[in-house]
Amino acid sequence: MLDGRSAAEREGMHPFVSLMRTYCIDYTNTHDQTLYDEIMEPDYVVHISGFDLERDVSYGPAVTDLYGRAPGLGLVVHEFVLNGDRLCMRFSEHASMPLPDGSRALACWRGIGLYKWNGRRLTENYVEQDYLAMSEQLATGTPRPLEPPHLDPWMATEVVQADPAAEDAVRAWLLRGDLADAGHLTIDDSPIGRPYEPVLDVADVVVNDLFSAGPRVPFHATLRGPYRGGILDVPDTHKGTEITLNVVGIADVGEGGAVTSLQAVTTRATARMMLTGASPI
Repeated sequence: MLDGRSAAEREGMHPFVSLMRTYCIDYTNTHDQTLYDEIMEPDYVVHISGFDLERDVSYGPAVTDLYGRAPGLGLVVHEFVLNGDRLCMRFSEHASMPLPDGSRALACWRGIGLYKWNGRRLTENYVEQDYLAMSEQLATGTPRPLEPPHLDPWMATEVVQADPAAEDAVRAWLLRGDLADAGHLTIDDSPIGRPYEPVLDVADVVVNDLFSAGPRVPFHATLRGPYRGGILDVPDTHKGTEITLNVVGIADVGEGGAVTSLQAVTTRATARMMLTGASPI
């Protein structure tokens, strides 16, 4: 370490990306929880599946439990969106997971996270993972294909300045409550060929986090409204019941402020838990 920077930073890696490299490789993929003081502030909080997990009180123990159940769990980075002050990571996790009968099955599931930092360590994260897709794979014994990783996201990611107009466009689009109103959609497991079908009639939208890097706008929002069907193992008798669905995504804004493409993950597994009591993981 010279002049306070790592060798990678001296070669051109952005310090936020350098921090995420440690987060992804040295912490997540190596399962080294001793790095918390290096990469996260003590009051770091993770917002996921409707829960607010504090670093040492609830987040750390939850990760310890996950690593115990999935000792080979790994994370693959598909892309970063960076404006210098904020960063979004689109990723997949994959693992051999235990089944109730004592056997194990492979699964691969998508996630998107919006990260905040203070110039040194992470302070907050809005993230969701497609746990319903994971549950489906464990039930069928057939894992989904893993999307190819980003080719060197550490050195290839560049800072793109924020665009307030793009942020305004995506905020207004979110408040209309129609995720399907985009030119190209990748929501949850839709890439396997099933068209996206909303699972609720949106009556209320709260935008929890949002930022931009040029025309790319990562966001996290909470949708509320009556359940309309379509979630695995939820009987149709629950249709019309009020549910909450979180969605995290990356919206691309084009001419006239239209959302031209969307990558998103929703909390269908948490909605299922609300309706039936089934574990979200």
